Amino acid sequence: MSGALTLGALIADARRRLTAAGVDTAAIDARLLVAAATGASRLDLVAAADRSVAADAATRLDGWIGRRAAGEPVGRILGTASFYGLDFALGPDTLEPRPDTETLVEVALAAVRTGRIPGVSPDGDGLRLVDLGTGTGAVAVALLARLPRARGLATDLSADALAVARDNAARHGVGDRLDFAQGDFFAAAGGRFDLVVSNPPYVATGVIAGLDREVRLHDPLLALDGGVDGLDAYRAILGGIREHLAPGGVLAVEIGWDQGAAVVALFGAAGLSEIEVRRDLGGRDRVVSGSLVGQID
Repeated sequence: MSGALTLGALIADARRRLTAAGVDTAAIDARLLVAAATGASRLDLVAAADRSVAADAATRLDGWIGRRAAGEPVGRILGTASFYGLDFALGPDTLEPRPDTETLVEVALAAVRTGRIPGVSPDGDGLRLVDLGTGTGAVAVALLARLPRARGLATDLSADALAVARDNAARHGVGDRLDFAQGDFFAAAGGRFDLVVSNPPYVATGVIAGLDREVRLHDPLLALDGGVDGLDAYRAILGGIREHLAPGGVLAVEIGWDQGAAVVALFGAAGLSEIEVRRDLGGRDRVVSGSLVGQID
């Protein structure tokens, strides 16, 4: 860019370039990238717009804006993403946690805090949870951060994803209460759990090619592809639910916006009851939960 290197000028130029590239979130992305490149706070971006910026920061920002304009998400560029008020490091084998998934955390927390799970206190005392396909560890870490007496297990097929999740757990002070195991859903989990959560792959194979480039080109295929109808992961999880969910325990899974009825039917066929569908802030079906009551196999 030409002209004085100031925070305000950098924001204006970044926003212009991203808008021209068709980035819908150009304004917020420009501010996030300028703040990260220059070390400026949110307040600085507003109150100190005339502050001079070093040439090396402007050069760094220029490269980042080019990458964002080409479709790379901000989280991938910066290597971190915010989720439920916490920052999470990303890796090549992890999804970037998204606001929609915070609905899964809310449902799980409500199950604990309202006494839905027998023998578990509102602070998580007595709770053993498992996060199947944990990725960055965002769901498990967010839950343990708000349930100070709970313990958990996080599983994933990817050893690299588990390494990222382990680092994120340590960063947020829950590493001593979260164990990790490599494997496919319940194949890596022994025993029974009071709370089972998962944001599994749920995109139908034939739909992946039409996803937004931010997802299609930058999220790992393993974490997206849910099989021909997008329901393979739910079938796998529910296939082991009677063996691994404690009596009165709760299973909560994220779903695609159009999968509510299908996943509810799968929950019912697996013998779960008290089945509920929770919508996200956009009004779309996002989480299905259910309990295992009565006789356990």
